[in-house]
Amino acid sequence: MLTPRCRLVALALAAVVAVGCGEKKERASQTAARVDREEVTVQQISFVLQQRNVRPEQTESASRQVLERLIDQQLALQKAEELKLDRDPRVVQQLDAARREVLARAYVEKVGEAATKPTPDEVKKYYDDKPGLFKDRRIYNLQEIAIEARPEQLGALREALGQAKTTADFIEHLKSNDYRFGANQAVRAAEQVPLQNIDTLSRMKDGQAVLTATPTGATVVVLAGSRSQPIDEERARPVIEQYLLNERRRKLVEEDVKAMRAAAKIEYVGKFAVPAPAGAASVPVPASGSGASDSDSGKGSGPKK
Repeated sequence: MLTPRCRLVALALAAVVAVGCGEKKERASQTAARVDREEVTVQQISFVLQQRNVRPEQTESASRQVLERLIDQQLALQKAEELKLDRDPRVVQQLDAARREVLARAYVEKVGEAATKPTPDEVKKYYDDKPGLFKDRRIYNLQEIAIEARPEQLGALREALGQAKTTADFIEHLKSNDYRFGANQAVRAAEQVPLQNIDTLSRMKDGQAVLTATPTGATVVVLAGSRSQPIDEERARPVIEQYLLNERRRKLVEEDVKAMRAAAKIEYVGKFAVPAPAGAASVPVPASGSGASDSDSGKGSGPKK
């Protein structure tokens, strides 16, 4: 018969063994597959699913697909290491760029966490201040004409546009006066129109046109037709809240970067030491990695429904 002390030691040993077995079982449960001696884990699959915003009901089937791709990726990784591709200068440069991008995005997200959620009064004010986006929202059938012209030609173009009875008449004027231009037609909801243009467009009636100067000439937008499709305040509220919150996050990051630039010693070297010529194109390099910009693609800067 075991003495009380022996029974105590036996119980302690049993507990240690049980914990050890539990740890092994836990580790095993986190392994989805083994590729030679390397593991593909459940955490890796979960991370990919989170990046893709997979719906809960699709998780099971999507997990299988992701696992197969991760296995292929692991095989490629092992072969790349065998070929010492991780020492290739171009690969090293790409890895460094990816690391910089990930860290910069993490910084943006961290700074943005300090942004406060907009109040109900702020949301209501934005709704009331932007009728063209909400209560007076329309779907626009637009004809757009991009014209190459010199600044001194804009007056004549405006006059010709005012005198033209139809878009076809104005295009004929452009052709007969040897203007270079391109035309296209698009259907865009109010939120797909650049925010700085929505107020002007929302006041236009079907058939009206507006000419706007551009760095290379002018753009003419003709409102060929439209239909009303308003959004009430209740439906708009979560959209406005998210938009205002994102704007606050963006401003926080801008202010933080501005302060860091002011405090840092930045020295431009070589050809970059010479100031850029006036009017030079500016290409944004987003720290967040989104790469998104408002352009002729039709993506506006207002809240997306």
